[in-house]
Amino acid sequence: MTILQRNQKISLSAINPSISKIIVGLGWKVGTNEEFDLDTSAFMLTHDNQIRDRGDFVFYGNLKDSLGVLKHSGDNVSGGEGDSERISVDLSKVPDIIGHITFVVTIHDAINRQQTFGKVQDAYIRIFDINANQEILRFNLGQEFYTATSVVIGDILKRNGEWFFDAVGVPFSGGLQALGQDFDIKATK
Repeated sequence: MTILQRNQKISLSAINPSISKIIVGLGWKVGTNEEFDLDTSAFMLTHDNQIRDRGDFVFYGNLKDSLGVLKHSGDNVSGGEGDSERISVDLSKVPDIIGHITFVVTIHDAINRQQTFGKVQDAYIRIFDINANQEILRFNLGQEFYTATSVVIGDILKRNGEWFFDAVGVPFSGGLQALGQDFDIKATK
């Protein structure tokens, strides 16, 4: 298994040339007694970073995309041991019009609750290769996200027939609704 750093890109195809089905898992723990809800979501974007329609977006309120590529496990509001939320990805069904799949992690109602990733412990996103039955990489959310309420965590993309994961790691303020508005999507909890 490879541990990625922010801005690091790795070839999934080099790890497993026949990679086709993966799970993108999100896990976290909270060091306080307050209610703390992280959410993972995925956007399938075209090569010019646009979303074709709402059906290309999965989150706790839309568990499957319209193309059969993405399937969300559902909302976990408390975290704990292991993956708290998962998105399965069938890479064989990603159409050529899709340039990349962007994964984000948001803190639900973070602004109102005055919560940031500074109160989150052991947060990570990982990729598990279903066919090989093994975790192949992990990206841990570190101190650089201390004041963030949301993180664009990474991208899965295909270039010249090869699948890659890019550990983007871009923090931002605002939640899923703000991010959805950037793509002209409405997402409410």
